[in-house]
Amino acid sequence: MPQSSVASRFVSRLTRHTLGLILAGGRGSRLHNLTEWRAKPAVPFGGKFRIIDFPLSNCLNSGIRQIGVLTQYKADSLIRHIQQGWGFLRAELGEFVHILPAQQRLQESWYAGTADAVYQNLDIFRQMDVEYVLILAGDHVYKMDYGLMLAKHVEKKADLTIGCMEVSLKEAKAFGVMKVDEEQRIREFVEKPANPPAMPNRPDHALASMGIYVFNRDFLFEQLIKDADSPRSSHDFGKDIIPEVIKKYRVFAYPFRDVQSGVQAYWRDVGTIDSYWDANMELIGVNPELNLYDTDWPIWTYQSQTPPAKFVFDDDNRRGLAVDSMVSGGCIISGAEVRHSLLFSNVRVNSYSQVSDSVILPDVNIGRHCRIHRAIIDKGCKIPANTVIGENPEEDRQRFYVSPGGVVLVTPENFGQLLHFAR
Repeated sequence: MPQSSVASRFVSRLTRHTLGLILAGGRGSRLHNLTEWRAKPAVPFGGKFRIIDFPLSNCLNSGIRQIGVLTQYKADSLIRHIQQGWGFLRAELGEFVHILPAQQRLQESWYAGTADAVYQNLDIFRQMDVEYVLILAGDHVYKMDYGLMLAKHVEKKADLTIGCMEVSLKEAKAFGVMKVDEEQRIREFVEKPANPPAMPNRPDHALASMGIYVFNRDFLFEQLIKDADSPRSSHDFGKDIIPEVIKKYRVFAYPFRDVQSGVQAYWRDVGTIDSYWDANMELIGVNPELNLYDTDWPIWTYQSQTPPAKFVFDDDNRRGLAVDSMVSGGCIISGAEVRHSLLFSNVRVNSYSQVSDSVILPDVNIGRHCRIHRAIIDKGCKIPANTVIGENPEEDRQRFYVSPGGVVLVTPENFGQLLHFAR
């Protein structure tokens, strides 16, 4: 049998015996009003997806079909999205996406930390016939074959393997940072250090955790129970469990690199308004680093039933057009101009309006004679006629949130459109 076939079968056996757990309970407060009514993993991204679709699709494409999603903060839209878009797995084949809301199963408190979220569901996980547990953050955008990481975990005879990437020392302050030896074994781990330890071969960079962990099943359960019994613990993987286990056990780093080129692969933490806007704008480029048109590694999601996008009117002063833009199904560009922007589904831009360098979320209606530049318009906004956004920062700050990078965030509440309140 060819060597590649043997390796493929080895990886597929590992993924079949792996439980994927996606931690999706975070609020994402740095996204300001974008997460006022939804959890960060439920935030729309890339024209038709939610952020949660990326780790879910990575699991599915990697052959991991036993998946739990742990939710907590304002999870209604996230739960509905998973139910609508991810209900196609076959339970009779042992496949599932299981939603695990905080429900005080073991104690009278909500999830106190990332480790506690898993610990509180141990009675469920013990019933599952798996050998490995893959723990993922639900709020990052990337494409990754977890099967390769699992294979490296087994090859190293590791108890724990941590996905990592190289970041600048400035960026490293927001991550868990590790020191490794020549075998990639982790010798030191510090969570969000003020002075991150630099890499020996790159003094201006540090090795940062991606929040991706592969545990041997029994080892994970043992460490969670030990951590739960510690009164001094904050019950967090990065702050408590990882620094403790590297002292006694085999813990390795797994650098996230492109399989073909060997260079660091695409990964984005879209945790701020500026980074969220940047990541969406990158997709409009001619050859974006994140290829959403990759049929070998598709991003799965709930498919809303919408008609094709439509562009109407062709008069000199009233022409419906979009240039250097992504326009989703259900959109109508009616005698308006859209330039270098990303429009989600069911957006209507009415006559004589101009939209540029902007991210327009679903179900937005932009009235006539509007000018919108460098903005994020949240779902369901109805922008009144003659509104100008993104041209005068001082005026914008009086009405909206303006990011340090000058991106204007507009929500329905800014116009008194109380979509989320009972009437």
